[in-house]
Amino acid sequence: MQKTLCFDFGNTRLKAGLFNDDDFEKEIKLTDDDVATIENLIAVYQPQKTILSSVINHNAAIEGILSHHSKFHKLSHLTKVNFTTPVGKPETIGTDRLALSAAAVHFYPKTNNLIIALGSCITYNFINQYHQFIGGSISPGMEMRFKSLQMFTAKLPLIEKDWNFPLLGYDTKTNIQSGVLAGMSYEIQGFIEAYEQKYNNFNVVLTGGDTMHFAYRFKKKIFADSNFLYKGLYALSELNNC
Repeated sequence: MQKTLCFDFGNTRLKAGLFNDDDFEKEIKLTDDDVATIENLIAVYQPQKTILSSVINHNAAIEGILSHHSKFHKLSHLTKVNFTTPVGKPETIGTDRLALSAAAVHFYPKTNNLIIALGSCITYNFINQYHQFIGGSISPGMEMRFKSLQMFTAKLPLIEKDWNFPLLGYDTKTNIQSGVLAGMSYEIQGFIEAYEQKYNNFNVVLTGGDTMHFAYRFKKKIFADSNFLYKGLYALSELNNC
């Protein structure tokens, strides 16, 4: 049995996905990117292959640790991928978006795919039926929306998410919850409808930590997969760690 650790270092959280052969086993949350943390992870799981997607300035020393103990690949614009990127500056595409695009082509080939990722930001990633990553959109994520209301106003408080929010807020707390959470839902639904009008043979994948709380709100049938990015990383690891 071959084990692969797929590291995803995002703006908010550091985490890794463990695969046994092709099967996703679990997500592992990391407290930091210290060498000791990574060495302990390797000692526990003993992966044969590793891959790192990072959108932060991570501890560069861990790359040497991963290379020493496994077949390691650092995801970048130089990575061999299963799609093309006919955009102006492919080197500016985030590694998370590369992984999502790879997963789209791997699981839903020859289909127009809109991959919506819920994270620090919401990214809309469009990969057409010819396996070309065309681009998409980026908007503020949920936590960013909550925090911005508190930071850029004089009196609004910082509110936490509550999935039992009413559509019609009756106090400051529920007004903010409705504005942020319902607002995100309507934004996402609007993007889906706009793409649906333009493209046939159209597929939508929703992914990210709060996927299940949003998935049931949309009119169009979508594929909800909170581990979609890990699956893309695994596919890229297999392609680059031969």
